[in-house]
Amino acid sequence: MSSISQEKPEPARPIITLEEHFLSRASLSKPNIYNDEFKGLPGLMEQFTELGDLRIADMDSGEVTMQVISHGPGDLSPSQCRDCNEQLAEAIQKYPKRFAGFAELPMEEPVEAAKELRRTCADGIQGTTFVGALVDSHTETGVYYDGPDFDVFWREVERIDVPIYIHPTWPSEQQSTAFEAPHLPKPVLTSILAFGFGWHSDTAMHVMRLYAAGVFDRFPKVKIVIGHMGEMMPYMLQRIERVTSRWGKSRSFREVWDTNLWLTTSGNWALDPLACILRNTKHDRIMYSVDYPFSKSKDGLKWLVELEKSGMVTEDVLEGIRWKNAAKLLGLDVHAS
Repeated sequence: MSSISQEKPEPARPIITLEEHFLSRASLSKPNIYNDEFKGLPGLMEQFTELGDLRIADMDSGEVTMQVISHGPGDLSPSQCRDCNEQLAEAIQKYPKRFAGFAELPMEEPVEAAKELRRTCADGIQGTTFVGALVDSHTETGVYYDGPDFDVFWREVERIDVPIYIHPTWPSEQQSTAFEAPHLPKPVLTSILAFGFGWHSDTAMHVMRLYAAGVFDRFPKVKIVIGHMGEMMPYMLQRIERVTSRWGKSRSFREVWDTNLWLTTSGNWALDPLACILRNTKHDRIMYSVDYPFSKSKDGLKWLVELEKSGMVTEDVLEGIRWKNAAKLLGLDVHAS
């Protein structure tokens, strides 16, 4: 029996987080140089691969009511995605009051990705229905999801009516080659191209590619979530609006920003970026997230306390960020006690 009860009473003010990762058994059987680097960080791989007591203990330290779990970066085959989603479904079934899930999809194969989205988010796995999917910002071969081959996928996304979280991933071989810098230490260059800056801008460019390719015109009800305080887009929003206004799309980028996109905080523990977002983004589009296991829930809770004390938001806006906006978007049944 688990030493940590899933029946922990809900706090008076719930918290939902939705950029929280794990590594599946299926992914560990696939060579991945970045997974090997994770093994050098004390305790990280244990937290990354675990779907029980360690994870719930971290949630409790940050007063997290429910965590929406998704897979870490890296492509998986259709069969590996199925195995991954079934492993996550088992954990959700074990802790239904604490866990929900975003499906892992084989985005190298758009038809198969649409099928797995339908299986997880519409049909369900042994009684567990996922609340959407989290996908990398490009495949390992550098493919983005704006081409005509992906219309079959976006059509299914719109039909099922679940959000797709576009998450940064490691640079493709082409990107690594283009930015090669032998005079820089490899870990430093990796940081620049990935979590230090590059993969955030890559995710922003992916959203702009989707807009430029007319995905939001053809599928106007598609819902996209991006993390890390909007992957730099809020700070460039007015410039993006001016540039995209010349592209001849039937819907403006501002309309898409207001109706098709949601943002999460995920591991960006600062008030400065949020101040910008609060000025140019609808407040019901802002959602709290931690980015476990790379960030810890207790650090996120400190940020929430700082936000509340700052006077930047009303109580209603704060509760929206903490849980209400996510509950509405994902259809999660989490109520204040």
